[in-house]
Amino acid sequence: MILVLDVGNTNIVLGVYRNRELIADWRISTRRHWTADELGILLKQLLADRRLEPREIKAAVISSVVPPLNPTLEKAARVYFNCEPMIVGPGIKTGMPIKYENPREVGADRIVNAVAAFEEYGGPLIIVDFGTATTFCAISARGEYLGGNIAPGIGISCEALFRQAAKLPRVELVAPTTVIGRNTVQSMQAGIVFGYAGLVDAVVERMRPEMGANCMVLATGGLAELIARESKTIGKVDPLLTLKGLHILYDRNQAAN
Repeated sequence: MILVLDVGNTNIVLGVYRNRELIADWRISTRRHWTADELGILLKQLLADRRLEPREIKAAVISSVVPPLNPTLEKAARVYFNCEPMIVGPGIKTGMPIKYENPREVGADRIVNAVAAFEEYGGPLIIVDFGTATTFCAISARGEYLGGNIAPGIGISCEALFRQAAKLPRVELVAPTTVIGRNTVQSMQAGIVFGYAGLVDAVVERMRPEMGANCMVLATGGLAELIARESKTIGKVDPLLTLKGLHILYDRNQAAN
């Protein structure tokens, strides 16, 4: 079995592959002060809950945008699963040309998403990832990573609104029933959900002409389903896109070695 981990600023999404099948997946909060022991024990508990044996884990693949956690993750893999993890970064064979001015600036999660999306859906396409930041990535018909753009994420925008406006409460992010709210909670939910759906549609419509083709729009991330229901441009949601990409990269690098 292969353990795959996508480490974001807000959440860690992780899963276990047996051969080419994703047999379990989880989403946990990212904590920058975890020790390797705390993280290792948590991972073993998650596996035990699904009746999976930790000793069956033969490899680990990690994509991380939280560098301080990387040594902890690597140590946890070595100590608790007896394997040297593959960290997505410079030197990893992706099979995808990166057209960014400085390819090292592209977040590991964005590259992993791009590899998985092109492998599964082809190109050209735009990937919208609803994470701590909302990112847009453009992939050409030839499978090149062209670049993209980054906007504030929904979660941090909501938190900023709550912290800076004394009379506004934290609200549950659910689909609004109307765009004209009749109370504060409804008004905030409508503004956030419809506002971000509008942001996505506006950015996508500006990206499409630059890509020179009418391309598919694929969404992923924790709030992808919610926003996709209100978006005019999102064509498909794949919540496990990054985990798929990590498995693909593991296979490609094993074959290269």
